[in-house]
Amino acid sequence: MISQTDLTFLNFFFTNPIFQIGFLLITVWGLAWKGVALWKSARNGQRNWFIAMLVVNTFGILEIVYVFYFQKNKSEEKVAN
Repeated sequence: MISQTDLTFLNFFFTNPIFQIGFLLITVWGLAWKGVALWKSARNGQRNWFIAMLVVNTFGILEIVYVFYFQKNKSEEKVAN
């Protein structure tokens, strides 16, 4: 059961503009990184990374790690061939 204290906190959270702006910024940040990382993983044929990033929401952390450390570099592939 939800108590009056819980309702007061939720009301404060959802009506406070600072929390609303913060939530919006975190959402936009996560979506931007998710879009870039999903695009790169699809273009590189990395299906497992694509599925992991599509399912797991980490507010951009997993996506940033992928983009900077785990994506295949096309220049490295050309040298190997």
